[in-house]
Parts: sequence; structure tokens; C-alpha cells
Amino acid sequence: MGTTMKGLVYGGPGKIELKEIPKPAIEKPTDALVKILKTTICGTDLGILHGKTPSCKPGTTLGHEGVGVIEEVGQAVRSFKKGDHVIISCITSDGTCEYCKKQMYSHCEDGGWILGHLINGTQAEYVRIPHADNSLHHIPAGADEEALVMLSDILPTGHEIGVQNGQVKPGDTIAIVGAGPIGMSVLLTSQFYSPAKIFMIDLDENRLKVAKTFGATVTINSGKEDAVKKIMGETKDGVDVAIEAVGMPATFDICQQIIRPGGHIANVGVHGKSVDLQIQNLWIQNITLTTGLVNTNTTPMLLKTVTSGRIDPKKLITHHFKLKDILHAYEVFGNASKEKAMKVIIEP
Repeated sequence: MGTTMKGLVYGGPGKIELKEIPKPAIEKPTDALVKILKTTICGTDLGILHGKTPSCKPGTTLGHEGVGVIEEVGQAVRSFKKGDHVIISCITSDGTCEYCKKQMYSHCEDGGWILGHLINGTQAEYVRIPHADNSLHHIPAGADEEALVMLSDILPTGHEIGVQNGQVKPGDTIAIVGAGPIGMSVLLTSQFYSPAKIFMIDLDENRLKVAKTFGATVTINSGKEDAVKKIMGETKDGVDVAIEAVGMPATFDICQQIIRPGGHIANVGVHGKSVDLQIQNLWIQNITLTTGLVNTNTTPMLLKTVTSGRIDPKKLITHHFKLKDILHAYEVFGNASKEKAMKVIIEP
């Protein structure tokens, strides 16, 4: 076995390069070494590339999603063995700290979002996974591994930070602002809770058409019509739940203008700058505003819904690339509207 591998390395804002790098090895008894079978690109990776995440240092291998097969485990790993096929969680958790005991795995004192951020990630041939017992999930025999890549991050993010934080209930009218991969994940998982009406708002006509096929009741192109005016005209006094899935001041502003008294604004988008919180209007509305980073505590439940066929996240995949073409994959994903891209799959 060789001692080097191919990996996508961050070189500072605007710089990424596929290069030959050292193959990772077991460093602690709780580690696992995973051979990557399929990975993908996240909007957060684009954020790093655009300099929005200064905590990610040059020299880091990017990526925090994927499925793979275990190559080796540390002597303290109990739940996994060589040859097991696994989903890699975007969140690393030791399972023992104060935050993990609250199921706030994203704030694990020896983990959280570290893959492809603070340590080397999954856009490579191999990856070292710390705290393997708590940071990997077994793939059931016969499962569609490509679909399960969506369980690394976007599906639990949409479900936990959008749907659960927004407290979507049967009969609710909800609005999702942003029809990208996260917004679509919110759309898919919100239907577990039988909302009566789902508005989907975006600037991309193609994505809005796809949202219709995924279960959106009403689609609004906010570049062609006033989304706030349309929603307020079609509801009694706004929506019960407004879910922000972009991370821009303009999309957050839509949410705070369409929320009804007693409603929930669930912010899922990653914001690179401040927003204008209209507290002078909202204070009297009895609304709840939530933010969050995914904890992945619902991943086992979501895995059951996917393997049973209850939801099909494979519908989110639009493009396939080989690892050698990952720079082109970034170009396609970064020009999603032009390329009609949603999620891309990258294989060795």
C-alpha cells in the first residue's frame, strides 16, 4: 500500500488544488481510517474557498461528507471493523462531553464540525475519522450508497435546523426561502409533519420547477414578483414557519416580513455578514427565532426513512465526477443556476 494519495487541498481564499498528499493513518485508538467511495461538495466548502471561514487554514484537505469502506480501526473502536461500509457524519462527536450528553454534537468539546475545516476531510482517497464509534453510521446491506451521501450533512441539516427548530406541525403553512440543496432537504423532510401548504421561494426557475416535483404547493420567483406581497395576499396574516436556507440579508428579511404572530423563523443559511433584525416590529409578535449548526442526532431516523423508501434524497443528485475532475466539479457546483446543478457526486 502506498503512503500517498490524491486530495483536494485548500491554499487560501480562491485557491484549491488536487495534489499528492500523505495518506492519513490511525493517530488515536478511537480513530478509523476510511477509504472514500463517494463524496460531494457543500455550500460550506464554497464558503471556505471564498474566504468566509478563516478558521480553515491553508493546507487543509476539504470535504465533510461521504460514504466509504473501513480500511483500519484503532484498538478502542468497538462498533466498526475493516470492510464495513459507512456513512461519514459531517459532525465528529466523542459521545462523552457535556454537549454530547445533551445531543449537541456540533459543539462536542473534542469534535464538532472539524472535517475539512480544522482537520483534513473527505475530498480525497482516504480520510481519518476521529471518535469513529460516534461519528460513523453503518450502511445496511443493499442500500443505495449514492443516496446515503445526502445523510452526511444536508438531510439532517434541513430536518434538524429547519423543520425541527421551526416546529413544523400538521396543518401549518410554511415558507422555505432558498431552493438549493438545503432548502430542498427542508422541503423533503417537512412533509413528515404534514404541513397544509408549502411556499418555495427562489430566483432560479429550474430549481422552482424541481421543488414542485418534490412537493412544494406554491413556487415564487422572487426576481419576477414580490414574494412578501404574494404570501401575505394568499394567507390570513403570514406563515406559521419561515425557513431561511440561503444565508443572505435579503432572504432573512423576507422571513421576518412574512411570519405571523406566534410563528417560527428557523435560520438554516450560513451568514457571512450581519442582517437587519426588525425587532421593533417583531417584539410584539410572539415569534420564535432559531439558528443552529446540525447535530446529526436524527441521522439514524433519517437513514430508516431513506432505506424504507419514504424519502428519496437521490433526487437531489444532478452531476457525477471522478476525483481527478474535482476542480471542474467545483466550477459546476459554483455555477449551479447555469449548470442546473444541485448536488454532485465525486468518486475515485
